[in-house]
Amino acid sequence: MANQQGNRPDVIVVGAGIIGLSTAFLLQRSGFQVLVLDRKGPAAEASQGNAGAFAFSEVIPLATPATVSKAPKWLLDPLGPLSIRPQYAIRLAPWMYRFWRASRPAKVDQGIRAQSALMTHSKQALLPFLKLTATGNMLRRDGNLQLYESAAEFEASRAYWDARKQLGIPFEHIHGSYALSEIQPGLNKRLKSGTLTPEWYSISDPHEYTLTIADIFRNRGGEIEIVDAQSLSTTAKNATVHGTGGQTFTADRVVICSGAWSHILARTIGDRIPLETERGYNTTLPSPGFELKAQLTFGGHGFVVSTIGTGIRVGGAVEFGGLEAPPNFARADTLLAKAKQFLPELQIEDGTRWMGFRPSLPDTLPVIGPSPRSDRVIYAFGHGHLGLTQSAGTAELVTELVNGSPSSIDLEPYRADRF
Repeated sequence: MANQQGNRPDVIVVGAGIIGLSTAFLLQRSGFQVLVLDRKGPAAEASQGNAGAFAFSEVIPLATPATVSKAPKWLLDPLGPLSIRPQYAIRLAPWMYRFWRASRPAKVDQGIRAQSALMTHSKQALLPFLKLTATGNMLRRDGNLQLYESAAEFEASRAYWDARKQLGIPFEHIHGSYALSEIQPGLNKRLKSGTLTPEWYSISDPHEYTLTIADIFRNRGGEIEIVDAQSLSTTAKNATVHGTGGQTFTADRVVICSGAWSHILARTIGDRIPLETERGYNTTLPSPGFELKAQLTFGGHGFVVSTIGTGIRVGGAVEFGGLEAPPNFARADTLLAKAKQFLPELQIEDGTRWMGFRPSLPDTLPVIGPSPRSDRVIYAFGHGHLGLTQSAGTAELVTELVNGSPSSIDLEPYRADRF
């Protein structure tokens, strides 16, 4: 139940991205007085520039034997699908060791089951959430077309498509350039095969969507303050957020949804969570001269092409370099050049480049649940590439925790101390 102690909030949500704002909105609807704190404001980080996808079929962890086998080749190319800035390599080593351990077949199977449970819940939560926020007009149901350059590349993906089939995820394999062009005209004929997942949704503009939820939250009496959260402290009855400017904010519960910065706050109460940031790059083309019929995924090159507003966004790849290093926009330019090769009609002029931080854990699963140190702090971060996809589902799970209600899914795989 919400408390009535003056203007003191019942719950503080740290982070005004799509996870934090979705959570704040559902908590508010449950009767809690909610305060959101963010160092820059709504949708200022990863929620601003992502690909806009609700990728419910993406249940395969990033850590797999196939990824580990390709990694050495990718790492030799500083502009390839996966790169590590040399000066960051030593710091990254413990995370990479955990990533390697998560790629063992038994761990991959566990990860698929856990990711599938969260995806199923998130998909079920999405349409009701869009109805509550009156944002259903932003939803697109165009699907995703995964493309392959060779028969060998396609065959290498079969085992993971078989895993999806066992989970009831619909898809269709397509072979030959003519059949592919029936789905997406204008593809380079060097693309030999593809797999269409029709239940892959997208949002018209992820930045606008997140800002809309922020506006709804404010219009219902919620507050969003620009505060750079520095640390946490807890007692048996409450939790406090301490800002870098000396501010303090206390509530019955604090929910940490601050993306790539979340583990820094967690560490201040003794929780050491191996979160790393995947620096992702993209370019948004305002006049692409090309119509996408579905989102296009080029898995062998680590990038996607998606419709954003009336333009097209080309982005992806993974760069490990921490939170402080300046962007290397040559990576965005490389992705754009590759997209032009595969989509010869694409007009790549006048694009806007962007770099953002994806908060990622070695096993690809987020942390959702109470801190092992204090049940006054609840974690909801580490969604990697899937923050938008899992936003409504995560918000429901956190609201259940704060309410003391039974959880819709088993939260054991997402606990903070699993590492």
